[in-house]
Amino acid sequence: MTITFDKTVYVNLLAEFVPQVINSEAEYDRALAIAEPLVANRNLSNEESQFLSLIVTLIEDYESKHYPMGDVNPLAALRHLMEYSGTSRQDLVGSIGSQDVVTEIINGNRSISQVEAKALGVYFQVSPSLFT
Repeated sequence: MTITFDKTVYVNLLAEFVPQVINSEAEYDRALAIAEPLVANRNLSNEESQFLSLIVTLIEDYESKHYPMGDVNPLAALRHLMEYSGTSRQDLVGSIGSQDVVTEIINGNRSISQVEAKALGVYFQVSPSLFT
C-alpha cells in the first residue's frame, strides 16, 4: 500500500496557519486553537497529520521557553492527555499493549516502558520523553 500525500491539500492547510516561530501569547493561542480540533480527531489525513506535527513542534518550542514544566510525572501526563482528548483505557489497548497492561499502567502498578512511551507519543502526537 502506498501512502499518498497531496501537496495541494497540505498547502491549503498551511494557508490557514503559516508556520513561523511563535513569539507572543496571541500567536500561541492561535496555534493552540488550530491544533486542538486536530488533536481530538482520530482520523487525520496524512496531510493533516503532518500539519499537526509541525504546529505541535512550534507550540512545544514556545512552551519550553515560556512555560518550563520541570519534572513531569509520566503517569500524570498520561492521565491528563487521556482526559483532555477523551481517550479511554480501551482506546489504548493495542497501541501500548493488552488491556491488562493498560490497566496496570493507568493504575500506577507498572511503569511506562520505552516502547510504550514511544507508542504513546505517536498516539497522542507528543514527545515520547513526556512518558519517561
